[in-house]
Amino acid sequence: MPGIYLHIPFCRQACSYCDFHFSVNLEKKTTLVNAICKEIELRKDYLEDRKLSSIYFGGGTPSVLNVEELNKILYTIGEYFEIEKNAEVTFELNPEDADPVYLRAIRSAGVNRLSIGIQSFDEDELKWMNRAHTAQQSVDCVKNARAAGFTNISVDLIYGSRFQSEKTWRQTLSRVFDLNIQHISSYNLTIEGKNKLSDLFSKKQEPEVDTELSAQLFDALMEEATKAGFEHYEISNFCRPGFMAVHNSNYWRGEQYLGLGPSAHSYNGFARSFNVKSNTKYIQAIENGKGFSEEEVLTELDKYNEYVLTRLRTNWGCDLVEIAELFGHKFKEYFRKNLYLHEQYLERKGNIITLNQKGKHFADGIASDLFLTSEATE
Repeated sequence: MPGIYLHIPFCRQACSYCDFHFSVNLEKKTTLVNAICKEIELRKDYLEDRKLSSIYFGGGTPSVLNVEELNKILYTIGEYFEIEKNAEVTFELNPEDADPVYLRAIRSAGVNRLSIGIQSFDEDELKWMNRAHTAQQSVDCVKNARAAGFTNISVDLIYGSRFQSEKTWRQTLSRVFDLNIQHISSYNLTIEGKNKLSDLFSKKQEPEVDTELSAQLFDALMEEATKAGFEHYEISNFCRPGFMAVHNSNYWRGEQYLGLGPSAHSYNGFARSFNVKSNTKYIQAIENGKGFSEEEVLTELDKYNEYVLTRLRTNWGCDLVEIAELFGHKFKEYFRKNLYLHEQYLERKGNIITLNQKGKHFADGIASDLFLTSEATE
């Protein structure tokens, strides 16, 4: 069942590591909300099925929205789509925005899952990241969220910075588990795109990320999460039983989704579309009835390679029978014959191929070796 993603491209300040599209100028926030609502109407026929299993507010920082703006977006979605009774409605939130009154209001509006950007409990590291919250605000945020009625809470963590050691990382994880949250998304620090950190790196004012340390921290994450009763269902995602993220899981399963707002991506089963990466151009295009996105029609090769890339990252893995059904016998045989390249990193149960713990360190590289190129099909 499809879902909707909404990109809210505003932040109160820029994190040093972030490469997503956003603006720290909130003057056009209301205008952009109106444009998103118009896009909902314009693209009401994009999805094959209008019944939604998930809605996801990402960014940027969705918690810059006031309750009226949030209600307007959800009301507009409800006008043109059918929201499943138990649909997952996720809202990304920064700890400094976790006012108890605000949390109760967004819960009443229909949000039933929070994704909280904690990132770290180290005050010096938070300042280095240019985060606006403190460690105590992160703790208070989770407590306030539970008091407001949220029973499905995810937190984001970053590992691999020069502020961390295996010892301090395990302490961070222990603090997170003590908060009794249901889900963790944890990402290795990367230096890419245009941001403060990449600029410092290019000027040799910031050391390279220690890949050996990052590997140790990832192993510690997998170990501690398992001990705490979390299921490692995707490379960067861990959940307590019954709390797998519906929206993101649908991405990895190849379900259709509609992306709304500047820089948002969409997928309808045969093509991807990419909204313009500019708030001003997006608003002007919506208001003037002009095109605001580009489309890429996917070939069978594209679809197969995306299947391998996404499924291999999950605990449900790649299914040889499914590959044959979706893409044909030729694709299945190519995949099967090339498994020998990484036998030491793979597990096979019947027709299902998954990564073992060592293999999870090299997921993207292993997947790329299993991609099928036009030359290989001849």
